[in-house]
Amino acid sequence: MTSPPPPAAPPRAPLPREVVVLGWVSFFNDVSSEMIYPLLPLFMVVVLGASATSLGWVEGVAQGVVALLSAWVGWRSDRFRRRVPYVRWGYGLPVLGKGLLVAAVAWPMVLLGRTVDRVGKGIRSSPRDALIADTTPAADRGRAFGLHRAMDSAGAVVGVLGAALLLWWLSGSPVEGATATQVDHTATAFRTIFAIAAGLGLAALACTLLLREPPHPVAAAPSGPPPTLRDGLRGLSRRYWIIMGFLLLFSLANSSDTFLLLRASQVGLAPWEVVLVYALYSLVFTLASYPAGLLSDRVGRWPLLAVGWAIYAAVYLGLAVTGATAIWPLLAVYGVYIALTDGVGKALLADHAPRERRGLALGVFYMASGGTMVASSVLAGLLWDRVGPAAPFWFGGATAAAAVALVLVLRPWRADAPIAA
Repeated sequence: MTSPPPPAAPPRAPLPREVVVLGWVSFFNDVSSEMIYPLLPLFMVVVLGASATSLGWVEGVAQGVVALLSAWVGWRSDRFRRRVPYVRWGYGLPVLGKGLLVAAVAWPMVLLGRTVDRVGKGIRSSPRDALIADTTPAADRGRAFGLHRAMDSAGAVVGVLGAALLLWWLSGSPVEGATATQVDHTATAFRTIFAIAAGLGLAALACTLLLREPPHPVAAAPSGPPPTLRDGLRGLSRRYWIIMGFLLLFSLANSSDTFLLLRASQVGLAPWEVVLVYALYSLVFTLASYPAGLLSDRVGRWPLLAVGWAIYAAVYLGLAVTGATAIWPLLAVYGVYIALTDGVGKALLADHAPRERRGLALGVFYMASGGTMVASSVLAGLLWDRVGPAAPFWFGGATAAAAVALVLVLRPWRADAPIAA
């Protein structure tokens, strides 16, 4: 006698409206941003004559601005129970920052434009991620962050492919095997693409008008002075800080991706090829992000983080010794790394933070990881200029491998269960 088949699993409920809208906001924002990002190192080094150290300072300071703002803005959004206004301001300021890049005639002007752009990111990131967590049940949180990252990286694919097409069209057919030093005449093409990107940033800002503030639990009337930022930090659990420590150890290896693109140019790829290889990375990121989020809901966050960090270490060590041909598969695999770690890491932090402190918890993460990226990006620039182009990748690969080893030894997933609210 055969046993009856097991009942079919109930269909997954649709994700909340705010998650979907934020996905489209990020899509349009990344179309705009990623038209610029892969061209920025070439623009600075080739057109403006900046050094790799200057590039490290620009990216480091830009990330530092995010670091300084994120925790404070996250705490404010918790205290006043408002996420949406910060999200709108955060997607509006980058339009101004991209306009400054159009007018840049020296690398300090690029620094100013990137700083304004990153002020927007610092304002929006923790309230946006808290809004995703607030509106999504704990069992679907990995899926929600995975969808958001997939939409974000899909915009990156469209943006970088658009940039590659525009660069090829505006600068003419490049000579086969051309290097960055042979394409100084593309300065006008760079500025035109930056201007188009600034215009497209307005679409992301328009989408934020569709967002609505979710209802928050009614709090009891305060009996004393309002809680301070220090009070909020004290209210975060020991488990949260353990997770933060592991994420920060890995972030010491994680310098700006502009060094990946500069490496691709340095080993012989033409500017339009650099943009296309970045598009390949973004495409893999897009395809893998949502499945990675779903998988993290089922098997846990830590296994995906450990595998992703191991992939990062292998890619960086490969980039230390590679030539032009190997750049393509290495950057494709790099897209798998970020899909396994970016949204999953945020979901893990949100799992261990109560709703009333979730904006602060995610903001502290952005603040701390931004601070480590300042150091790692500046160090990568110095290593590139003073030791050699392979040196930043040896350092990053070794540090990431150390983070993986520590996870395997200490096994942090054995601790307490996540907060479901």
